[in-house]
Amino acid sequence: MSSKGWFNLEAASGVIPDNQFFEGDSAFSFLGLTRKQRLYGFAGCLVVGFVLSIIGSALLFIGMLGSFALLYVLGTIISLVGTGFLIGFFKQLRLMFKPVRILATIIFLGSIVLVFIGAFVLKSDLLCILFVIIEYLAYTWYTLSYIPYARSAVLKVVGMA
Repeated sequence: MSSKGWFNLEAASGVIPDNQFFEGDSAFSFLGLTRKQRLYGFAGCLVVGFVLSIIGSALLFIGMLGSFALLYVLGTIISLVGTGFLIGFFKQLRLMFKPVRILATIIFLGSIVLVFIGAFVLKSDLLCILFVIIEYLAYTWYTLSYIPYARSAVLKVVGMA
């Protein structure tokens, strides 16, 4: 008896399984993309977002604070858009605002706004770096909420549980 999922060695046939990442309507379903094309779209957004964030970070360290904020936040948003290829924007929003994730989501989204405020209003490199660190921590906590017992394990490792 084989199970559905990403990691199913018994039924590894090169066919992408039907599972939660492809249920419902994707934000790009009107384009008629195959599952493989949607995975490529997701990966492409992830890579482009990562590259923009890295370039932005490099610009921060050479003193181009405004360019950093624009590229870094654009990279973050492009990475988030990539999930539309997999599960759709509306489903992603519903999942982000479930009670178990709402605090991490609000801190994550708020820190994106704070990066802009730190760069353009306060003009502070240190605050921008602080807001980026807060963003990464919130995103990590958000991501851990999808893995059973991951948050509990992390709390135990850092001695907070």
